[in-house]
Amino acid sequence: MTKKLKKAYYLAPACASLVLILGLLYYFLLSDFSRCTETVYVCIDEDDTADSLYAKLEPIATNHGLTGLHTFVSHSSMKEKLHTGRYAIEPGMSTFTLFRHLKNGRQTPLRLTIPEVRTMDRLAAYLGQKLMMDSASVEQAMTSEEVCRKLGYDTLNIPALFVPNTYEVYWNITVDAFLKRMVKEHDAFWNYERRHKADLHGLSINEVCVLASIIDEETSNNQEKPMIAGMYMNRLKEGMPLQADPTVKFALGDFSIRRIYQNMLRVESPYNTYMNTGLPPGPIKIASVKGIDAVLNRASHDFLYMCAKEDFSGTHRFARTYKEHKDNAARYAKALNERNIR
Repeated sequence: MTKKLKKAYYLAPACASLVLILGLLYYFLLSDFSRCTETVYVCIDEDDTADSLYAKLEPIATNHGLTGLHTFVSHSSMKEKLHTGRYAIEPGMSTFTLFRHLKNGRQTPLRLTIPEVRTMDRLAAYLGQKLMMDSASVEQAMTSEEVCRKLGYDTLNIPALFVPNTYEVYWNITVDAFLKRMVKEHDAFWNYERRHKADLHGLSINEVCVLASIIDEETSNNQEKPMIAGMYMNRLKEGMPLQADPTVKFALGDFSIRRIYQNMLRVESPYNTYMNTGLPPGPIKIASVKGIDAVLNRASHDFLYMCAKEDFSGTHRFARTYKEHKDNAARYAKALNERNIR
C-alpha cells in the first residue's frame, strides 16, 4: 500500500469521527433547548438545586437539550450553587446560551405594576405572588417604625410612598432594594411641577396622597375627581370635617359596606372624618395617579357638599347649602330603599 493510500485509509475514519463528534456537540449543546414556540420563564429561588431546576425545565425542554444542560451543569460551579432569578427561555435559544445565562445570573426583568390596594398587607401579599420576596417580610418592613422612618415615613403614611405605575424590576429583588427603588420612583414622579402645585394648595406631598386616596374611593369617574377635590379643599379651608364615607369604611375595616348608618359615624378612629376635622393621618389606599393629579389640578368652585346620584352612576350631585344637600341625600336614600340596599 502506497503512503498516500495509507494516509487516506487512516484519515477517512478520523474525519468521520470528527464530523460525528461535532454533530453530537451541535445536537446536544448548540441546537434549540426549548420545545415551545413562545418565550417561557423559569424562576430559581433560594431553595432550588440542580435537580429541582431540571424538574422545572423538563416540561418545556427537548430531550437532547436537557441532556446537554446536565452535562454543562455537572462540570461547573452551578452543581453546588444556582443564581436566583427569573430567566427567559426563548424559541431558538441553544442549550449553551441558556447555560451561560443561568451560570452568570443573566436574568430577565419583569414588569411590575403597583396596585391601588387599600391596605399594606394586601400589597405585601401581591408582591409575594409576583416576586421572590416573602410577603411576611414585606409586611414586617412596612409595619416597622424604624424601616418607615429611614424611608421618610411612618407606618400610617407609608402608602404615600407608592406610585401605582409599572416598573421593570428583577424577580429576586430584596425587600430593602425594592423599597429604595420605590423611593427613587416616588421622587421622580414628584417632579418640580407637581411639588410646586402642592405648595400652592398649601399641602404636603403626603397630604395630597391622603386626599387623593379618599377621592379615589369616592368615585372611579376620573372626570369628576377634580370637582370632588375642589369640594374637599373648600371644606378644609372652612374648617369643616370632610365627612367622607370611605374613611368610615376604612376605620371600620370593612370595605364591603354599601350603606353608611348613623351608628357607624361614631366609630372612634383618627380616620373617621365625621368625628375629626382635617385630613386622616395617612392614605386609605395607594392613591392613583389620576387621583393625585385631580388634587393638584382641583376644580375651583364654591360647593361644600356632595351626595351620590340616585341613578347609581358613580357620580355625584354637588350643593352649596346644607338644605340642597339634604334634598340630594333624601333622593339617594329613597333609591337605596327601593333597591333594598342595606
